[in-house]
Amino acid sequence: MQDIGNKVAMPAPGDVLPGRKEAMAVVAAHIVSGHPMQGPFPAGLQLAMFGMGCFWGVERLFWQCDGVYSTAVGYAAGSTPNPHYEEVCSGLTGHNEVVRVVFDPQRVHYAQLLRLFWEGHDPSQGMRQGNDVGTQYRSGIYVFGALQRQAAEVSRERYQSALTAAGRGVITTEIVDAPLFYFAEDYHQQYLAKNPHGYCALVGCGVPFSG
Repeated sequence: MQDIGNKVAMPAPGDVLPGRKEAMAVVAAHIVSGHPMQGPFPAGLQLAMFGMGCFWGVERLFWQCDGVYSTAVGYAAGSTPNPHYEEVCSGLTGHNEVVRVVFDPQRVHYAQLLRLFWEGHDPSQGMRQGNDVGTQYRSGIYVFGALQRQAAEVSRERYQSALTAAGRGVITTEIVDAPLFYFAEDYHQQYLAKNPHGYCALVGCGVPFSG
């Protein structure tokens, strides 16, 4: 069995928590934009999903971006269905803390969201982000379709070149097809709008992305 304190390794299949059938209750509207949290969303909008460490600061980073229609925090890329926060923190779900972004591609390009992603955290830290340690804090881009995958992979190569030139580490970001998104609890949604002086762990690695 995996030790609960060992949170930097993905859980073995036999150790994964079972979860539940019931989905998390979700409020109707985003408290900053007033737009729907779940949809349906207006025609022409697209989805993006990112993991960059603690999702509180990440969500604010994206909701402040012009052209972003709505954001939500949740859990993805693990195995436990409909997990609760405490279960994700145990390291026994395999889930990452992620932000799902609903954006208008006529106002903000996916490449611009990728720039916020790369510059908004340190993508070379593996299963951690700063003082936050565990699989739930890993760097990840979860792509919706072939075009997003291509853009993400090209941007990773370009940012790795910039990091290498600056004497920095190797990118550990996972790029995978967008998995099922499970909403986090309501108190996590738009956390830093509800708690303006709350914890925000976002720290970029100081290397600009020119891609």
